Amino acid sequence: MKKILIIEDDSSISELERDYLEASDFDVTIEGNGAIGLEKALNEAFDLLVLDVMLPGKDGFQICREIRQAKEIPILMVSARHEDIDKIRALGLGADDYIIKPFSPSELVARVKAHLARYERLTNTAPATKIKSIQAGELEIQPETHRVFRSGKELILTNKEFELLLFFAENPGIVFSKDRLFDQLWGLDAMGDTATVMVHINRLREKIEPVPSEPKYIETVWGAGYRFSGK
Repeated sequence: MKKILIIEDDSSISELERDYLEASDFDVTIEGNGAIGLEKALNEAFDLLVLDVMLPGKDGFQICREIRQAKEIPILMVSARHEDIDKIRALGLGADDYIIKPFSPSELVARVKAHLARYERLTNTAPATKIKSIQAGELEIQPETHRVFRSGKELILTNKEFELLLFFAENPGIVFSKDRLFDQLWGLDAMGDTATVMVHINRLREKIEPVPSEPKYIETVWGAGYRFSGK
């Protein structure tokens, strides 16, 4: 049974979320204080975190940053704040999704299941068929172990960053629009916009490119999108 931690100070919302998740066979823990929720997330074994932005004790942005530095579990942030800057900030800190209130509990359950499925697929270390690593210039990408190295030094990527890099590396030289990347990585039914793609590409460049301002792996094709160069 997958364990979900909900950090949400509105008990009516958190209890409704818990009821729907438990009906789908998840083991759910609720915490209303941000600081205590962070301590639980760091010290206990949860498979996914549902995190509100506005919390007493410590806000969701701070919590997301600290958890992402220590763990790679999926983080779904929820908020009543509609501004794009909040969504971009959350994704930039490592959140896997940003859901705007009000939303249906069934939508939350669907997103939880989708992110857990992606996480399991990306972190599966015992596939039936051996998959070779992908070499691209100074980068080595290991699909099996969900690891990336540049010049022998391991790079720490989030699940979505790794998924984006792997998709590019498996399709070198092909130009993908922001819309196509969003559909491919977040799904046709995902809620969001192409700003999500730009945030993740910029964050990925910061980690894999020797000089992020002059990218040599993820190239911008002006007016068309992005392409991966394995040179």
